[in-house]
Amino acid sequence: MVLGLNTKNQIVFRETVFVGSLNASIVHPREVFNHLIRRSCASAIVAHNHPSGDVSPSMEDINVTKRLNEAGKVVGIEILDHLIVGHEKHTSLKEKGYL
Repeated sequence: MVLGLNTKNQIVFRETVFVGSLNASIVHPREVFNHLIRRSCASAIVAHNHPSGDVSPSMEDINVTKRLNEAGKVVGIEILDHLIVGHEKHTSLKEKGYL
């Protein structure tokens, strides 16, 4: 899921970009930023769920966060946070220091 924001951090749109399988999802920055660029967003928040309910970031979650952050710097769209949502809890990869 990607939330596109304007310069006042107001949500411009919400889009499901990928739907994964039970234990995997392939996220490509090109698809995430395509939506953001077309809508002239200033920044974004990305999020995904862990069906297990365990909101601990996997190594793939960390790597995707870093790739999205790097791509955002290139195109001028800041990734404000990457959230992992589980059963009645969440984790912010920004708070964990990955952004």
